Amino acid sequence: MNLAYRDIRHNLGRFLLTCFGLSLLLGVVLSMIGIYRGLVEDALTLVRTPAVDVWVVESGTRGPFAEASRIPGDTREAIARLQGVSAAGSVTYQTIEAPHAGRKLRLYVVGFEPGRPGGPDRIATGRSIGRSHYEMVADRRSGLLLGDRLELGRDTFTVVGLTDGQVSSGGDPIIYITLLDSQELQFELAPPAARREIARGTGSGNTDTINAVVARVSANASAESIAEAARRWKHLSTMTQAGQETILTRSVVERARKQIGLFTTLLLIVSAVIIALILYTMTMDKLREIATLKLIGASDRTIIGLILQQALAMGVIGFGFGALLITTIKDYFPRRVLLLPEDGLALGAAVILVCILSSALGVRLALKVDPATALGG
Repeated sequence: MNLAYRDIRHNLGRFLLTCFGLSLLLGVVLSMIGIYRGLVEDALTLVRTPAVDVWVVESGTRGPFAEASRIPGDTREAIARLQGVSAAGSVTYQTIEAPHAGRKLRLYVVGFEPGRPGGPDRIATGRSIGRSHYEMVADRRSGLLLGDRLELGRDTFTVVGLTDGQVSSGGDPIIYITLLDSQELQFELAPPAARREIARGTGSGNTDTINAVVARVSANASAESIAEAARRWKHLSTMTQAGQETILTRSVVERARKQIGLFTTLLLIVSAVIIALILYTMTMDKLREIATLKLIGASDRTIIGLILQQALAMGVIGFGFGALLITTIKDYFPRRVLLLPEDGLALGAAVILVCILSSALGVRLALKVDPATALGG
């Protein structure tokens, strides 16, 4: 006879309600892990999309994603002439807000040179940019459709292609425009400011500025050697693709990682406390039954198994429902939630361990029950 199963059947409604509440809590824990994974994936997607080996930025900076970087536009020609560089492209990055259909769209604008590294790696629908001005490729998360027109600065752009899953580390959908358009958008002065600069004799401003140069190296060359050669120019900083990814994961999303990790740990502790209190309450409700078992000769091992099996059943059912819930609704989150099998297995193992440790309070109470209690009135 399985005592844990019979006890659960006797209090089925309360047990299922408890499992449901626990599943919501464990679902939140799993979603927090998925949010962190999605945060890292979004950041790395932006830096991996160009499929390059070397990043060249302003001296003293760590790249266009960690801090501001501005270098002359002709830097690309200098990098392209380095031995071992197979292709190089100029890129700009900026965040803007643009009105569309009665609402504000927050977008991350990438300017690139068509035909050179820096643009989208894959077009899901439509085509890539074919004109030098006023065409754009947008990610589906922006809500834009093929043929939509969007006003950026003083110009209007037409959506000619759509990407899928292209967002910045901040979760903003990415749009791609040509380098010339992005330079005008980012560096060109507004007419009043331009007239003031002309009156001061400083000109209307030079827009031949970029945020970074990205380069691919040939198969027989080393990315580190190319980076070392470019570092000899004192006005530039250079890093490899691996170095850029390290900066993103350890700098840009580091605080988010610590905060989400702390929150996840607190939720696991809360889950352990809740399971312990529930098991203690369930044990209190059946003290007379436990005393009766002892009176008829049941071993401590049997009683411990009763409580431990209930704890494990509660944890497994709660984790299963929680994982199913988050898997079902993860696509409705405003940020990407990336659920990896290894994270689910790790959390499942942690839940089992928490259930075993949490059952100690109920086991301790059950073992202290006097068999004579069964004979009391």
